[in-house]
Amino acid sequence: MALKEKETISIIVPCYNEEAGIPQLIGQLASVTASLPSKYASEIIFVDDGSTDKTNELLQQHFASNPAVKIIKHEQNQNLGAALKTGFTHARGGLIATWDSDCTYPFSLLPEMLQLLDKNTHIVTVSPYHPQGKVENVPAWRIFLSKSSSMMYKFLLNSGIYTHGAMVRVYKREVLQNVHSEANNFLYVPEILIKAVLNGYKVKEIPATLRVRQFGVSKMKLLNTIKSHLNLMKRIVVFKTLGKEL
Repeated sequence: MALKEKETISIIVPCYNEEAGIPQLIGQLASVTASLPSKYASEIIFVDDGSTDKTNELLQQHFASNPAVKIIKHEQNQNLGAALKTGFTHARGGLIATWDSDCTYPFSLLPEMLQLLDKNTHIVTVSPYHPQGKVENVPAWRIFLSKSSSMMYKFLLNSGIYTHGAMVRVYKREVLQNVHSEANNFLYVPEILIKAVLNGYKVKEIPATLRVRQFGVSKMKLLNTIKSHLNLMKRIVVFKTLGKEL
């Protein structure tokens, strides 16, 4: 009797000037890949998005000899959405996970997220704004911006989803084959989820605790972030009232 082939999950980790957090990242990844259920095989794809520090050097030092790891480097910084798209083009898994390199959400959530996938669920996302989720030590302005934008998206979509901007997700491959975004910045993250919902894909949220990053600094630019969210909300309204493409 032939053994059933394992399902591959591709774990995509964009990195930009994250040398201070690489040791923590190494430890967490080793732990989670060892704890995945036996039916899964994993590959890890690091996308170094034009780092100017020792991020790439450290990734090469610790992972270059591992056949389950790919390290891809952008010569110049192209922003988060572009880094994710690069990762997707190199992923071979039927399931694709995206994760923050700063480990603000622990990789130990991944096995539980995989359990929430079923034939009717296409995306599982972490959700600090779920009634059972938490936020710890994150600056108040970031919580206000993130939580208020998610509340507006929830209202506009009538989707019941509490958190739209968390990058930590697991997608079935078909979602990323059929749903696309032109955004190359952080807006890619909420937009791809919103478009997936509008295209009938089903999303589950796992309550999670968002913690302040322990290493490095945030790359978010406040004014650009606000403008981008407002623009996306305007496009949703136009789509729902006039039927124009989002």
